[in-house]
Amino acid sequence: MGELLLATGGRPRVIPGAEDVVYFRTLDDYRLLRERAGEGVRIVVIGGGFIGSEIAAALATTGSRVAMVFPEPGIGWRLFPAHLSAFVDDYYLERGVELLNGVTVTGATGGVVTTGSGGTLQSDVVVAGLGIQPATELAEAAGLPVDDGVMVDELGRVEGYDDVFAAGDVARFPVAALDLSLRVEHEDHAKSHGRAVGANMAGAGVRYDHLPFFYSDLFDLGYEAVGEVDSRLATVERWEEHGRTGVVAYVDEKRRPRGFLFWNVWGRVEHGRELIRARAPIGEDALV
Repeated sequence: MGELLLATGGRPRVIPGAEDVVYFRTLDDYRLLRERAGEGVRIVVIGGGFIGSEIAAALATTGSRVAMVFPEPGIGWRLFPAHLSAFVDDYYLERGVELLNGVTVTGATGGVVTTGSGGTLQSDVVVAGLGIQPATELAEAAGLPVDDGVMVDELGRVEGYDDVFAAGDVARFPVAALDLSLRVEHEDHAKSHGRAVGANMAGAGVRYDHLPFFYSDLFDLGYEAVGEVDSRLATVERWEEHGRTGVVAYVDEKRRPRGFLFWNVWGRVEHGRELIRARAPIGEDALV
């Protein structure tokens, strides 16, 4: 018997009963939107998180008339400190994007988007960026441990099995530097975890201790982030210009960093990893 790898990924979260919605996930989705976007085209983007904010900015640069609909108070609300989310809201409004904050969507058919309050939005194209659901059906049917992803150890082995592994979007893996387990849906983790787990299936026996990072571009703003980036955490921040250039450290009750947001600051991800692993309290001087 050899080893088995589960790399089943995930599928986009969908709006029940909705039709004619582009769930932005694949190269074909990109090609479709590129064909349909353009000057004066009305596009409704459902979702104000990582995918929604990025695709809305990209579509607005084509001259499309973009409206964003999301239930949170502001763009990136689950990631950004409240003041930064408010800044990004204002920035998107300046760039011509209509925002419908605090609004839920109950349906979308034939270009008509229905909101939780019973209102409607007319559109030529509807795009949804709502994250993914890990494809764990095969693992569940096989009786493997699943908790928002297939549970694996630091080598990528499924808990309780020596010859079954899981990698990428579908795997929930331990992060020693943060004393928790995570399931990460971003490119850096998919590449690094897949490479490490594949090597371990061949006998490498190397612990996966990589802290994945992710990045995005929002018009002419951009960021890189690493670790536990969660707006519910306290922060230590240093801004050269608020909303334009700065670093946000997400810290625990002892001011030890859990994650970093490098806002229009580049090449600092590895430094952020080192500070997270050091588990020492930090102040603004550490963010220079």
